[in-house]
Amino acid sequence: MDPVEALTRLGGVASFAALRELTSRRAIRTAVAGGSIKHIGRDRYSILAPDQARRAAMLVNGYAAHLTAASLHGWEVRALPPRPQVVIPRKRVVPKISAAEVRRVDLRPGDVGGWATSPLATVLMCAADLPFADGLAVADSALRHDAVEQRELTAAVARLRGERGDRARRVAAYADGRAANPFESTLRAAAVEAGLSVIPQYEVNARGIVVHPDLVDPIAGVILEADSWEFHGKDREAWERDCERYTALVVTGWRVLRFTWHEVMRRPEQVRACLRELYAELQAAH
Repeated sequence: MDPVEALTRLGGVASFAALRELTSRRAIRTAVAGGSIKHIGRDRYSILAPDQARRAAMLVNGYAAHLTAASLHGWEVRALPPRPQVVIPRKRVVPKISAAEVRRVDLRPGDVGGWATSPLATVLMCAADLPFADGLAVADSALRHDAVEQRELTAAVARLRGERGDRARRVAAYADGRAANPFESTLRAAAVEAGLSVIPQYEVNARGIVVHPDLVDPIAGVILEADSWEFHGKDREAWERDCERYTALVVTGWRVLRFTWHEVMRRPEQVRACLRELYAELQAAH
């Protein structure tokens, strides 16, 4: 797989080991040399160039924010924006530019650090301003990387008012650092929007095999998997273990739905429709 596509699937930021699972060492070196991906240090690779985001922020005397700031913090996101996202104080007068997506916000002490929004402010802005799936993926990533604690996120969203506050509180209520990547976060967002109550990485024992599926509804007996051949294709043994695991779950009574990356990331409405149909069938059976 092309390193840019691999990084996109991994959330825009990834370690060498994670990237190497989807592409070759040589392809990574070539992509870095050609500038299509960036080696941003500490064994981290990114699609977004930090200097590009910094220049955009400097053009308006503002701060990198939202998905741009999340990526700069080293968190995986559902999708990087086409232009760097920047915020400026609400009353600041700046010229219109096409190089960045600029929002005016009320910034408080502690909301920024250097030329980007702080970790907590970044999560809050994404949760309040972006679609639910994007906000949830950022919140999950921040928790997964221990950049924000659940209790401080819960306390912070409680202070927000209006529609932005409602959106942020919804994200905080479902945010969970156990999600492995934005792929899983986006699947969980679709499940929530379909009215489901699912738990990430819930332990299931099936025919003596202990597994932790991506999402589990233990009451309804439903398992949702964010699944893709690309994550198994280089390791035949891993693929065979996955098949054995799937069979064990099905024969012990679990309803297992497996969704590909393209379905979840590109056609979430189809995923939601499938989930609603399944649960309607389960309710009718009872």
